[in-house]
Amino acid sequence: MIIRFETVYEDGCWSAHAIGHSIFTDGRDFEELLKNIEEAVLLYFEDELEPEEQITILTQTELQVHSVAKASGC
Repeated sequence: MIIRFETVYEDGCWSAHAIGHSIFTDGRDFEELLKNIEEAVLLYFEDELEPEEQITILTQTELQVHSVAKASGC
């Protein structure tokens, strides 16, 4: 089974939602977000998983980058 997530960094927090499933989570940093995604997926599918069945999680990340004015004199 493959579960796709869109992840976004906005206002100092990472958030994620699964495409096609009602799975939403967030994290203070990207590592915490990935851990929370894994936990949320396992909880969401816990009654449907067969023993030894694997879930692959794919993430698509959106990150906004703002330009910074160059300092003069350097």
